[in-house]
Amino acid sequence: MAKHVAVLMGGLSAERTVSLNSGAACANALEGEGYRVTRIDVDRNIAAVLSDLRPDVVFNALHGRWGEDGIMQGILEMLRIPYTHSGVLASALAMQKDRAKAVMAAAGVPVPRGVTVHRLEAAKRHVMEPPYVVKPANEGSSVGVIIVREDRTHPPQELAREDWALSEMMLVENYVAGRELTCAVMGDKPLGVIDIRPATGVFYDYDAKYAKGGSIHVLPAEIKPNIYQLVQELALTAHQALGCRGVSRADFRYDDRPGGTGELVCLEVNTQPGMTETSLVPELAAHAGHSFGELVRWMVEDASCDR
Repeated sequence: MAKHVAVLMGGLSAERTVSLNSGAACANALEGEGYRVTRIDVDRNIAAVLSDLRPDVVFNALHGRWGEDGIMQGILEMLRIPYTHSGVLASALAMQKDRAKAVMAAAGVPVPRGVTVHRLEAAKRHVMEPPYVVKPANEGSSVGVIIVREDRTHPPQELAREDWALSEMMLVENYVAGRELTCAVMGDKPLGVIDIRPATGVFYDYDAKYAKGGSIHVLPAEIKPNIYQLVQELALTAHQALGCRGVSRADFRYDDRPGGTGELVCLEVNTQPGMTETSLVPELAAHAGHSFGELVRWMVEDASCDR
């Protein structure tokens, strides 16, 4: 009898829409691979829903808080339902960007200089010399990211808004100019490296990530072979240092501009990267010879508890 897979999608985070797209794509692919699939739009009653359903495996296609930060993983551990991606600790750690940076740096992965401050503090004064980047300490998908340019005299006032709905704590990091590179890890093998070029503007923001034509993906990235290999090694080191399992994706900045600093830094590790038609991990897997169906099948067969 076909294995019954519950695909978790949607959820309560700022990345709900992207998760619905990821979940639908993965559910369709899993059905194509012969699995029995139940699609679940996750709400706060998810523990009861899964207790009644008792699937063989949960494919976690949630993104952001309450799905990618250890909370859903904890529920699945309590229910003893095998699940995809990283476990409780790695998920919680990777989502808390400042804590993850400390662990990655200790493992030898270069990270940007930065400080963590309350959003009102970052709205009151420049906590670093511009240019710098301000982002919520625990969101993904470039949600809430603000770039403060060199010529900006005032700190970002939007952080002081009364209707601010994201994290109260903000990570402020020095801005590293140059390329946006990304590398996925599947199991304990790094895949290729993509150079992400926004079709408009200079920042790979939420729209560039998820809108069709929002960005140009150069795969393999046109960088020196030793740098290409270094990015792969650093992605694997970061994956292992944080304790990730299954599939993860590490994002980097690399300043190889003429007269640039030559700096290469890891910005973050995504423990549940996007799985939409424009997503990076399926593209990297395809480059390594794995169809989308084969990728999601591998993820389901890799699923377990105690991750």
